[in-house]
Amino acid sequence: MTLREKFTGTGIAIITPFMDNSNLNENGQPKIDWESFGKLIEFWINGKVEYLVALGTTGESATIHGSEKQEVISFVQKKVGGRIPVVAGIGGNDTADIVNQLKTFDLTGIDAILSVSPAYNKPNQEGIFQHYKTIDAASPLPIIMYNVPSRTGQNVTAETTIRIARECKNIFATKEASGDFAQFNYIIKNKPEDFMLISGDDPITLPMIACGAEGLVSVVANAYPAAYSEMVRLCLAGKFNEARQIHYKYIEVIASMFAEGSPSGIKAYLSEMGFCKNTFRQPVWPVSDGHLQKIKKLMATI
Repeated sequence: MTLREKFTGTGIAIITPFMDNSNLNENGQPKIDWESFGKLIEFWINGKVEYLVALGTTGESATIHGSEKQEVISFVQKKVGGRIPVVAGIGGNDTADIVNQLKTFDLTGIDAILSVSPAYNKPNQEGIFQHYKTIDAASPLPIIMYNVPSRTGQNVTAETTIRIARECKNIFATKEASGDFAQFNYIIKNKPEDFMLISGDDPITLPMIACGAEGLVSVVANAYPAAYSEMVRLCLAGKFNEARQIHYKYIEVIASMFAEGSPSGIKAYLSEMGFCKNTFRQPVWPVSDGHLQKIKKLMATI
């Protein structure tokens, strides 16, 4: 199966479920709930999504470190058991540390790496290019770069993306969450034929696919995998009238998932569905009681 075949469609930026606040690790943070994690993986696969992305932003990767990262990667890979592709999130703002993780982690059974552009440092465009060039040379696996300026503080411009696509041969796709359609159009027009543009924003996935994106790494599909992956498949088949019905059905749900931060919103949904505890590692915090009531009302309409 080619990379395009593996990663066309819907991937999920999966949550990491934690136990309640009476089950804490040595750092005083809730432990990972492996039982719930296994049940969620079955739910996502049964929802017919195309692939899973572990340890992305939605998976609270910023508070999962060292050997625990390896545990999550290995757990997801083993539970999936080759039924669908698995992507491991390995990114950050220390290029050398990312290279070390790529060299030392056991990535057996993992199909690709998702690597977010550096946050906080705010490197210039040459720094971003050199960061990805270094990771490209070190990675044993294909890489999806990830541009999310609302979190990182620095946009990876369309010109830099095209330069990376042309010069970094392990980097085969970008997960684009800039929200800038001028940027999307420039990338689609100028990219190498085998380079993929993947949506990183649930609410604008439909128009992004209409422009030429080849799928989505989704948050909402954590809770509604069957419906949202079907919406994406309809878009990719050019059946936009049918896809719009699903798109608009979930548009308020998606907004509610991000209104008080993510993954706070999506975990509220999954907790109400009985899949996991509504617990997080600080500084992430549950949504307010008022917003939770709004979520419950929205769930009743779906």
